Amino acid sequence: MQKHSSPDRSWPDEGATRVPYWVYQDEAVYREEQRRIFHGPTWSYLCLEAELPDPGSFVTTFVGEMPVVVSRDPRGALHAFENRCAHRGALICMQARGRAERFNCIYHNWTYDHAGNLTNVAFRKGIAGKGGMPEGAHPESQAPKKLRVASIDGLVFGTLSESAPSLEDYIGPEVMPRLKRVLIKPLRVLGSYTQVLPNNWKLYMDNVKDTYHASLLHLFFTRFRINRLTQKGGVFVSASGAHHCTYTEMVEDQGDAYEKGGMRSAGGAHDFRLEAPELLEQVDELGDAVSIQILSLFPGFVLHQIRNSLAARQVVPKGIDRTELHWTLFGFADDDEAMLRRRLLQANLVGPAGYISMEDGAATGFVQRGVAASPDRASVIEMGGNFIGSGDSRITETAVRGLWKAWRSYMNV
Repeated sequence: MQKHSSPDRSWPDEGATRVPYWVYQDEAVYREEQRRIFHGPTWSYLCLEAELPDPGSFVTTFVGEMPVVVSRDPRGALHAFENRCAHRGALICMQARGRAERFNCIYHNWTYDHAGNLTNVAFRKGIAGKGGMPEGAHPESQAPKKLRVASIDGLVFGTLSESAPSLEDYIGPEVMPRLKRVLIKPLRVLGSYTQVLPNNWKLYMDNVKDTYHASLLHLFFTRFRINRLTQKGGVFVSASGAHHCTYTEMVEDQGDAYEKGGMRSAGGAHDFRLEAPELLEQVDELGDAVSIQILSLFPGFVLHQIRNSLAARQVVPKGIDRTELHWTLFGFADDDEAMLRRRLLQANLVGPAGYISMEDGAATGFVQRGVAASPDRASVIEMGGNFIGSGDSRITETAVRGLWKAWRSYMNV
């Protein structure tokens, strides 16, 4: 029988300016990511504190593929634990969110407290001296895994690793001020939804960190002069490369660089106009004349401010070629009716059918399909050279290179 050599999984010699396509296709790589990244020394976004308003509140979510319960106990403390019963592995909590005095696994009615501790086993001592578990039984040995939990200005994160640095140190001084820039007051949840993407999870994170693509892919951005590379802005990249933030200032571009360059996103011969221009009216509520800020934290969190639209996005891997994107739209608890209406109106800019965001899910799917037969080839990420760091130009792929620098360090590639 002929022996087949294993596929080459080495990184291209060009280093930071190339990303081999096998990273989106290999099942073994995907499984190793779950262990090294999502179960490793990283912090994963879990929810907003505003989703847990009262003692007994809970939400269910994911860290990588692992289902997780996040809860607030009767004393108000936050907890997160694996949504897996110690008995036979069934989900402990079936609801997306709610309030509960305790959690009961529906399969055999084993009971857990808000910290994920097993507190009762149904008929553990049997009935009338018959059946039940022996004295030496220790079902707690298979208890749900518990996460370290930390929150920053209303965002809740968790990690399975005892060796992970503090959340503040993990985010770092380059990106932390940009996070705090948005989260200036208590939050109010406006709504949530889930988008299914036909691509590997890293393709979406790559897209978010790609400051070069926004005004070239998104017709709405460019035609209505919301975001053009000719506007003032910049990008921040953490020292590790893992996290980034890009921003655009409110001053509208009046030039014609896109039109002269024949860019599709400028609208071409189509005279696109808004019937409701109030859609794009912005109040400078943060006081720094920034119209757009997109911030990402490795491995799978995005915070956006687009005009007055605010949202948290959670990237949840569901296989080598499927990803769920969980959106949570929010405002501030003291928003007046005019601001609430503005935020809800501008929510139409984002999401699976958003005037802006709808193209991202399509583009990343196009890449997954396009590279199907070329695991031995690589993407070219040389805009801005091979530099990884902060700067005042968005015609760069520096944050994309940072993503892969971080990924390679966790994966030891």
